[in-house]
Amino acid sequence: MHSASDWSRALAAPELPAVILLAGDELLVLEAADATRARARALGYGERTRFDVESGFDWDDLARAGAGLSLFAARRLLDLRLPAGKPGKDGAEAIVAWCAQPPPDTVLLISSQDWSRKHEANWSQAIERAGVAVHLQAPRAQELPNWLGQRLAARGLAAEMEALDWLAARTEGNLLAGAQEIDKLVLLVDAGTRLDRETLEHLVSDSARYDAFQLIDAVLAGAAARALRILAGLRAEGEDLLPLLGLLNLQLGIAARLAGARDFDAAARAEHLWQARAAQFRRALARAPQARFWQRCLVWSGRIDRMVKGRESGEPWREFERLLVVLMQPRAAVALA
Repeated sequence: MHSASDWSRALAAPELPAVILLAGDELLVLEAADATRARARALGYGERTRFDVESGFDWDDLARAGAGLSLFAARRLLDLRLPAGKPGKDGAEAIVAWCAQPPPDTVLLISSQDWSRKHEANWSQAIERAGVAVHLQAPRAQELPNWLGQRLAARGLAAEMEALDWLAARTEGNLLAGAQEIDKLVLLVDAGTRLDRETLEHLVSDSARYDAFQLIDAVLAGAAARALRILAGLRAEGEDLLPLLGLLNLQLGIAARLAGARDFDAAARAEHLWQARAAQFRRALARAPQARFWQRCLVWSGRIDRMVKGRESGEPWREFERLLVVLMQPRAAVALA
């Protein structure tokens, strides 16, 4: 299989391969798939059809999509999500058949967030013959500080090597955790800043700042027990509720716009969401897909803001907790009434 650097160079080629498999670390696959879709749009692949391979998926849908003619664009991208990297017998046969005779003006992009030698089989070999298979491996422990440094540089920040070593140790090799920490730092530090270890450790370890972001992550993930535990800790430490409301309102606004968009991926790009963050919103919207739900939550948050400022009666911390519960468990939305 090809490496990430091989694929980065291949994306600059005049044409995309007919079949593409991106497999490996979740974050790297999400970002590589996003770059591939962007390249496809630039090359005139104006129509995209997404397939999510879950239990009961009908592999005949793939064959029908290949046989059908596009009504909207001359070139098409079929975006097949295969999370576990195991298509099963029917899926393997469908992919081998596709690779034997790929339809013209069509690219099949297959992405998997799990990969090892045990996944290699006739269907992945067929992909390599018809197109390209890319293994996106997470950097090894000794490579992680440089990976974090490159990611910081891409966001307009820099850090001393001692600081990067500390951040790598803190995130314990978890790329998504490292990316999230960098995403938070971008909000806290001016562009062009060079971070030493002491400054970085203070920013990341500051419990109020750190836990506020962790709270939002838990809410988007629907992790109720974790979110309520973090919230209780923030309240016990005397955290001001208004900054938490402000941070939550930003996320509610994004969620409302994403829910109301016809094309989630295009809307996520417009919001400047990196792929792992967009995936968090996608999971949140799977629980509550209607834009109206998120708009009502924004109204509720506005009421809490007025309670904090003494302009409306009520217990703001209790209302904030109730709002978070509804966000994580939309069936509890009777509380909105």
